Amino acid sequence: MPVIVDIDVMLARRKMAVGELAERIGITPTNLAVLKNGRAKAVRFTTLDALCEALECQPGDLLRWEPVADE
Repeated sequence: MPVIVDIDVMLARRKMAVGELAERIGITPTNLAVLKNGRAKAVRFTTLDALCEALECQPGDLLRWEPVADE
């Protein structure tokens, strides 16, 4: 998938655990893991807003696009 999720990077920068972030934004640690591991098919703007608020960052700090390499 060409959209890369960098939640792990922001968690490390903020020295925050996944469980703490999940609690702050009001989702289960399992659902947060699905999102941060790039397995989610979509993300709600309300969730993205909560992530940005909790991690004090911009959406572009959490999501980036990379083209698919030709085989």
